[in-house]
Amino acid sequence: MSGHHHIEGGTILGTVTGTGLTVLANIGSTDITKTVVLAALGAVVSFCVSVSLKWLVKKIRRMINGDA
Repeated sequence: MSGHHHIEGGTILGTVTGTGLTVLANIGSTDITKTVVLAALGAVVSFCVSVSLKWLVKKIRRMINGDA
């Protein structure tokens, strides 16, 4: 007894495809739209925070070095 189980590729493909189609059938278009909007908003906020922190670090370094 080796303890290894052999699963055929067709079985795996069928399982993954069936699961994916079930998920797609149960997700409404409003959920997809909400997800896209929230992802875009998150990207914009992340970009703004990154730019703001970069500016703040640059300003603090100038103050520490005595530059105006």
